[in-house]
Amino acid sequence: MIPRIHQQGSNTLGLLHYLYGKGTHEEHIDPHLVASFDTMAPDPGRDPSVTKKDLQHLLDQPLALLGPGQRPDKHVWHCSVRAAPDDPILSDGQWAEIARRMVAATGIDPGDGAGCRWAAVRHAEDHIHLVASLVREDGRRPDHHRSGKRAQAEARLIEAEYGLHRVTPGDGTAARRPTSAERHKAERQGRERTVREELRETVRRSVAGAASEEEFFDRLAAAGLLIRRRIAPSGDTLGYTVALPDDRNGKGKPVFYSGSKLAPDLSLPRIRERWTQTSEGTTHQPALPPVTGPASARRRATTAAWQALLVIDHGDDGAITAQIAATGEVLDALTKTSAAHTRHELQAAATSFERASRSHIRAARGHDRALRQAARDLVHSGPALGRGEDSATTAMAIDMLFFLITATAQWHAKKQHAQQAEAAHRAAEHLRVAYQAAAEQPIGVLHQRGRRLAPSRQRHYSAVVRQALPDLAEQILAEPGWPALAATLTETQTVGHDPTALLTKAAAQREMDTAERISDVLVWRLRRMADLPTDPQNAQSQHPQGRPAVSSPEQVTQNWTKSTNGSQPRR
Repeated sequence: MIPRIHQQGSNTLGLLHYLYGKGTHEEHIDPHLVASFDTMAPDPGRDPSVTKKDLQHLLDQPLALLGPGQRPDKHVWHCSVRAAPDDPILSDGQWAEIARRMVAATGIDPGDGAGCRWAAVRHAEDHIHLVASLVREDGRRPDHHRSGKRAQAEARLIEAEYGLHRVTPGDGTAARRPTSAERHKAERQGRERTVREELRETVRRSVAGAASEEEFFDRLAAAGLLIRRRIAPSGDTLGYTVALPDDRNGKGKPVFYSGSKLAPDLSLPRIRERWTQTSEGTTHQPALPPVTGPASARRRATTAAWQALLVIDHGDDGAITAQIAATGEVLDALTKTSAAHTRHELQAAATSFERASRSHIRAARGHDRALRQAARDLVHSGPALGRGEDSATTAMAIDMLFFLITATAQWHAKKQHAQQAEAAHRAAEHLRVAYQAAAEQPIGVLHQRGRRLAPSRQRHYSAVVRQALPDLAEQILAEPGWPALAATLTETQTVGHDPTALLTKAAAQREMDTAERISDVLVWRLRRMADLPTDPQNAQSQHPQGRPAVSSPEQVTQNWTKSTNGSQPRR
């Protein structure tokens, strides 16, 4: 259940005309009163002898108690209370009780006999509107300070008592929701999303991996947005606003949104933090190594994600928050450059994870350089093909990002960041689906290779699994993906590795309880650690270009420690 305190107004009658009217798209059905301050207020919806003016006069009557100059300019309080889409349809009596609890909780009518006059109007099955005059019966102003938070707290109690959908409590760091007017406008224009949501996603993708302010603005322009910069007398840019070219107001002018109105971390000062700070607060411009192609960029993203996992396990809160924020950039960059068969689920994962990337813990920028560089490499490597090494390395990257985002959800849950934890879990579920699409072909080829192994070789690698992973062996050997793992173990031995030792290291890198298919996870870990081509049909004998694979947690920890100039991770 979502209560929303609307902006205070000065025209009670105008609001009543809207509440009792047909609505913008004639969506208001049977507008009528379900409750009021004295249970006897006239209802212009059900009583033809009553007008909206009669109800307005009754609600505004306490204003007459105020002397000249004491009447507030904005005296109309307006709150809507909406049920979740999957909630049962509540009766008028239930909505009346909810209305009384809301006005009491918010201080509009606390039950002391002298509260404000109010009325609750229902014109749809799933919500009501509360309207009140902000002058009490005794002429004093109501104590409705922080009424929004008080309404949210009461909504959580109502949900529990009525058995309704439990809304996860927030912490004030979420992006601003589209207004009802924006939603209705999107419907009229045939848009699947509101303009605010489209702009937020476009700006978010434009900043992913960007190395400078000018690159960021160039990307916005390339995406087709209209841009206005706010320039100081010195010539410096103070802020920016963006608009869609085809989104116009009643006067035919573009409707601009500032970055801060799209999301708290999309204001220009917050964006600049990504470019100019290290862990010591000094200026830093990231190195820009040559990008060798989508597959190499995805391998580097996989390694960076593994490094980020270690930071989440052992770093301090500021460093962890920086890694989580940069993970969102990697997701956006991967979405932007992925093939069609994975793009939809990756986009859904990135959209969900956006909420998980912000909390009240400030990111210690500089610790996120590896992930931000990975995002940049993904963007500049260009779009990946839906087959071959590109598709296989996409599956490898998604597999590692799944574990990184699952660790993010666990960290947020430990910090009691409920909305962020829930958002990370949603993102992880979308990644599961994206992984299945990306991995189907390369895992299928490995599966066929494994099934063609001689029975003696199959028994040999079964023994390797039992020796290296005695607790997981029977589960792994029973999985459909076991032949693909056997084929990968064969390749690791062919290039000179001890398969037992390598498999032991692969399993020790991270827990696998959250994996649906342990054999798949081990396939990608082994291929990354042994630097094998991810596409089993790759005929090249040489290893793919890019950063060497990391083969142990200790080595990655040492690299991460060096990258933060000697600062030790907290254990």
